Amino acid sequence: MLDNLTQRLAKVVKTLRGQARLTEDNIAEMLREVRMALLEADVALPVVKEFIARVKEKAVGQEVIGSLTPGQALVGVVHRELTELMGGAKAELNFATQPPAIILMAGLQGAGKTTTTAKLGKWLKERQKKKVLAVSCDVYRPAAIEQLKAVSAQAGIDFFPSAVGQKPAEIAAAALDYAKRHFHDVLLVDTAGRLAIDAAMMAEIRELHAQLKPIETLFIVDAMLGQDAVNTAKAFSEALPLTGVILTKLDGDARGGAALSVRHVTGKPLKFAGVGEKLNGLEEFHPERMASRILGMGDILGLVEDAQRGVDHEKAQDFVKKMKSGKGFDLNDFKEQIGQMRKMGGIGSLLDKLPAQLGALAQQAGGQMEDKATRRIEGIINSMTPTERSKPELIKASRKRRIATGAGVQVQEVNRLLNQFEQSQKMMKQFSKGGMAKMMRGMKGMMGGGGLAGPPR
Repeated sequence: MLDNLTQRLAKVVKTLRGQARLTEDNIAEMLREVRMALLEADVALPVVKEFIARVKEKAVGQEVIGSLTPGQALVGVVHRELTELMGGAKAELNFATQPPAIILMAGLQGAGKTTTTAKLGKWLKERQKKKVLAVSCDVYRPAAIEQLKAVSAQAGIDFFPSAVGQKPAEIAAAALDYAKRHFHDVLLVDTAGRLAIDAAMMAEIRELHAQLKPIETLFIVDAMLGQDAVNTAKAFSEALPLTGVILTKLDGDARGGAALSVRHVTGKPLKFAGVGEKLNGLEEFHPERMASRILGMGDILGLVEDAQRGVDHEKAQDFVKKMKSGKGFDLNDFKEQIGQMRKMGGIGSLLDKLPAQLGALAQQAGGQMEDKATRRIEGIINSMTPTERSKPELIKASRKRRIATGAGVQVQEVNRLLNQFEQSQKMMKQFSKGGMAKMMRGMKGMMGGGGLAGPPR
């Protein structure tokens, strides 16, 4: 997301090297570059104008102190202003009400509202330890109710049934009564969407809002809409007392302008960002961290949090012991490490949170290892016998053919995996001998060939 802006800023930083302070002259080119990058990213024009004016005001005349270069000082100003533009601080969900806390989900059809409802339910259950009930008041879209029922089951949250012939107000009243009687902490209400904003849609959702008096009214908007997303958000914020925004499909081919514009236009905080199709693909929105990612600094805190949630700590400790001893690292461990990485959101999620230079290096080295490739690796290992997994040296020509047939791949794929595993073993031995520098060189060489990567560290 916003790769173009990241690249332009990196270019500008280089041009400012060796100057004593930031002046109106030496930041003029930078501001032109940023303005163009923001407009190309589909950021709303009024937002661009105000942002550029604020950066100019804060940057001109700023002393370059200590070890900072003018470019670094300028990036510091841009980082602070980007953070402010997206809300300043992280906005929490409000639960200060008698249970159940009602959360009304609003938005256009196709924005990912129903899937996001289930994602939010899963997040509330797993992170906040809430008992969640979901209900669909969408009686217009075919299979909308069945879709919410299915994704709620996948998310592990309760679902209140409704039918096409019912009125949304009746469904909402019955669901609220059920939630109270069964001691649910949160009631998620998925409302009907339309392909475009219309008076009937707005009247219906206003009626639901007046009836339920939700503690949170969240607007679900598709990041792929760009400038249209901002116009839609503005219309909803004028019709409803929104409390926050969830931006979906932020990992797609979106130019990213919506993330920078929605908060400014609506005055409502971005609370979550949807990334990926999986139900665990919902992240709390941290303006400061997003600003860091846009500026190529990465989101190391987010990476650490992913690791804490996704990694089995007992297995991780066992793995560290094997690394230290230099013994016993086999294909079972190799597969285990790949599985741990998938739990953390896969290679794409990890690369997105790395600082730009590291991310580019990792992308060049091992970025091909997406979910499809990792599943292929797991399929090859699963086609091996327990003995072959623990003693890969036994795998010769006839065994390779059998494994390839079982996994549905070419023999060359099996050879590639075994070569990668052999390099991983060498890396582990280097680590056990204290050769961190050697290990890093080994990892670079290992990831550079063949399209399959070794186990994540």
